[in-house]
Order: sequence, then C-alpha cells, then structure tokens
Amino acid sequence: MAISLRSIIKSVPRNDSLVIIRKPDIDETEKFDLNKIKYSSSKDHFKSGLKVCKRFGFKFSKGFDCELRSNIPIKAGTSSSSSILVTWIHFLSQIADNAKKLDRNTIAELAYQAEVIEFNSPGGMMDQYSTSLGGLIYLESNPKISIEQIDTNLGAFVLGDSLEQKDTIGILSRCRDSRISILNKMKKLNSKINFQIISHDQIDEYNLTADENKLLSGTIKNRDLLFEAKKELNKPKLDQEFFGSLLSEHHSILRNDLKISTPKIELMLKSSLEAGAYGGKINGSGGGGCMFAYCPNNPEEVRDAINNAGGRAHIVYADDGTTINTK
Repeated sequence: MAISLRSIIKSVPRNDSLVIIRKPDIDETEKFDLNKIKYSSSKDHFKSGLKVCKRFGFKFSKGFDCELRSNIPIKAGTSSSSSILVTWIHFLSQIADNAKKLDRNTIAELAYQAEVIEFNSPGGMMDQYSTSLGGLIYLESNPKISIEQIDTNLGAFVLGDSLEQKDTIGILSRCRDSRISILNKMKKLNSKINFQIISHDQIDEYNLTADENKLLSGTIKNRDLLFEAKKELNKPKLDQEFFGSLLSEHHSILRNDLKISTPKIELMLKSSLEAGAYGGKINGSGGGGCMFAYCPNNPEEVRDAINNAGGRAHIVYADDGTTINTK
C-alpha cells in the first residue's frame, strides 16, 4: 500500500554533463557525470536509474541540478529507496531529450530493474509497484506479473519508526538464500513442488532441519494468511477489527518463525494495542526499522502511545502513486 508520505524531486537544467543531487534532509550531496556512470556500491540507485533509463531509450545531453526531499523514514523498512527511485525514474522520463509520458507500470518495472536486477539484490517488486501505482494492490509475479487494485477504505494507520538501524540486504539475503536451499532440497524428492502449492501436512516428507521446518512453516502460514486478508479486503464492508487481528497474527509469525522482530518493536506494538489499535506488525524486512498499527478510529491516541514508547510516529493513509507537477 502506498502511504501519505512522499519523496519529491525539483530540478533546474545545467549547461554541462554533471548531475548534482542535493539531499538537505540528510545533509548530503551526490555528484556524477551522466556520461561516466560507474557504480561505487549496490546502493548507487541514482546512477542505476539513469543507466536503466538510457537502456530503455531515453537520451540525456545535458546535466541537471536536483533537490531531493522526503518525509519517509530512511533505512527503516518503509520502501524509502523504492519511493525515491520511482520518483527519480519518473523525473528522468520527463527531462530527457526525448521525454515521453510513461505509464505507472512501466515506471515501476524500470525502478525494479534499477534497484534489484541491476545489482542482483535480494527482494521482490512489491515496493516499486506499490509506490508507483498507489493505493492498495495485490501483486503476483509468478509465472508473470499480475496486479489487482483493491478498492477499500481502510482509514488511518500509524507508522512508528523505532529509530533502530536495520540490515535490509542482510536479512533479505538470509531469508532468500534459506528459502532457495529449502526449495532445492524439496525438489530433489518432488520436482513439481513449490511454495505456492505445498501444505503444512507435507512438511515432514522432506527431511528438513528444525530451523528449515520453522522457516517453511512460517512461509506457508504467511501465504495462507495473505489469501485470508485479501478475501476480507475484497468484501463490500471490511471488518476492521478482524483485519487488524490478521495483521497481528502475521506479526506473530514474523516474530516467532522468521525471527525478525526486536524488543523495541514489540514494545511499540504492545503500546499501540493498549491504546486501542485493532492490530499491527513490523514493516519491511524487519530487524529494526518501522512497525505500523491499524487504528481507523483513534490514530492520535495510538500515535501518542508509540511516541511515548520511544518511537517516532506518523499518522498515514493510503495515497496516490507517483505524479508530476510542472508548476
């Protein structure tokens, strides 16, 4: 779900080939030559975004000065990097020599290429598509990309930043590599098995270790919970309390089976529930960062409770996707 926090890029053209990106929120400036793109890390997303746009067919003969501002918590499991990349790709498509309007699906795909494929990074494409398309979506990527917009009025959430640094790549790599190892083991016994069709009563057939059993069990429970939540969200009238309970159930799986919660996140979730939230969970890959609580009726009380627990809280709602303002 895209939320009501934004990344914004403003720019003016230059007469040389330099790209200068000022980031006043974190007191940083990035500078490179658009004709000499060389990555210095797997987080070089401004360069990879430009390279992917060039590969797509866009041409850039002059550089530009940019200012990037964002009120999305950074490195906190809130898709801040995906939001910025989607904004960057959209921006580049409009200031290129051969500028043209891209649909939001194309912007999302280019952002996914720039963030994940270009660096062979772990992670899926949900962040890029959610940010670009806006609202609430259900995305399937296998065997091909399929997106369903879910039209329901969820109301308010509170996003709580624990202010704990997290290792997104490390956590995603561990979970991805472990799941790949589990799947390879299972396929030696059943070449047709996959995570979409396996059931709980089949787990013992595959002689997995205790840790592998727990991870596989958590993966299956998360899958089944997703389908239950999707069914509820598509009903004419949402049962808000039940939906909140599904979020909390999902969190318990992430905490107990995938081991990605932290004591501070647990305190913030406990405080939000005591303040009247219907449910909540850790956000993103876990290991720190943010949580969110579902509280359509009393977001101010929940916000205050999370702040009092040592977090930094924002009341948020579902919001539109990427947009351009030429004024």
